[in-house]
Amino acid sequence: MRAAAAEAGLLAIADGKRGDVPVTATAYGQALVGETPTPWGPVAGLGADAFTANPLLGLDALEPLLAAAEAAGAAVFALVRTSNPGAVDVEDLPAPERPLHERLAALVDGLADRLAGEAGLSGMGAVVGATEPQRIARLRELMPRSIFLIPGVGAQGGRPESLGAAFAPGAAAALVAASRGIAADSDPAAAAERLRAAVWDVSTA
Repeated sequence: MRAAAAEAGLLAIADGKRGDVPVTATAYGQALVGETPTPWGPVAGLGADAFTANPLLGLDALEPLLAAAEAAGAAVFALVRTSNPGAVDVEDLPAPERPLHERLAALVDGLADRLAGEAGLSGMGAVVGATEPQRIARLRELMPRSIFLIPGVGAQGGRPESLGAAFAPGAAAALVAASRGIAADSDPAAAAERLRAAVWDVSTA
């Protein structure tokens, strides 16, 4: 599947939400974007262009994943404010002077230089759900260089027209992810094209 995506000119994002103690995070990085050394030679990993990561274990656990992405020319999307309803149970809690998701945003921004591109955007990105659009402008303010990976459009209730703030740095500043809303449509190709057109209108407004 990775080869088919590359042949079609598409990016492959491994949505594994990985995060663990540093030694295990190193193994995750090898499996996702690198290779694993063995006594019989290296074993190639998935070869993803980007992957999602859980930053709740802190910087020492995120560092091996970031290093793997840096070596591979890949991107990391850290969970910051996710699209599921239960996100309020943890990600919106005071920590202590501001919500936890804003603390996570500050962590992401602090690492943005590591994966900065020539256009000024960083591959040290953030998962920011479309289901709470009122938070997007604030998170963009906190992470002005990071590319946003935006789930939650379609089946979860997020709407493309509410995502304008995510694209404030430019049309390449965010990726909108949709699956069920397309796959469950009677004409998935037409559904995908409608979403593409709506996102393009917002990103270039």
